[in-house]
Amino acid sequence: MRLALLTLLTATLSFSQSLSGEALVKALQQGGYVIVMRHTASPRNAPDKATANPDNTKLERQLDEEGRTTATAMGQALKALKIPIGEVLSSPTYRALETVKYAQFAKAQEVPELGDNGQSMSGGTAAQAAWLQKRVTQTPKGTNTVMVTHQPNLTGAFPNQAQGVADGEALIFGPNTALVARVKVDEWQKLGK
Repeated sequence: MRLALLTLLTATLSFSQSLSGEALVKALQQGGYVIVMRHTASPRNAPDKATANPDNTKLERQLDEEGRTTATAMGQALKALKIPIGEVLSSPTYRALETVKYAQFAKAQEVPELGDNGQSMSGGTAAQAAWLQKRVTQTPKGTNTVMVTHQPNLTGAFPNQAQGVADGEALIFGPNTALVARVKVDEWQKLGK
């Protein structure tokens, strides 16, 4: 296990995008990848009761119009590109689950290790980083796994590769646990063209 984590960390330290465009689409169509993404755009402050979505009963941060639009467009692009999505894991936060909902992924399994620990932009622990590093080594066969998490978790687990990760941006890990691509949320529709 330690060897796999060391291999992953070594591979990701020297990341340069090895798949892009049509080659990335063809690879994802075959499955075997883990797509770890930051939730889509969300205001930095939680709404008050008057502006919260009706089902946002805990008054957590929620997606803004851009977040809803880009999550929807990403989900549509993945379907149009015939990229199979199997397991979907998500932070239990409202904005991450909204990303899953608008992308029209299958029902997500809520995973506390992908959460923000109630700390929004300053969440993420060493244990969560270790969990995420280990989890990306578990590549599926014939489908792709999607994980929706937060910027502190991504930069904690992959400090060099996730620097500047934008809302909705994804890091894609291949069957050999190497980071093969970074895809911004609005780039999915342009892939394969």
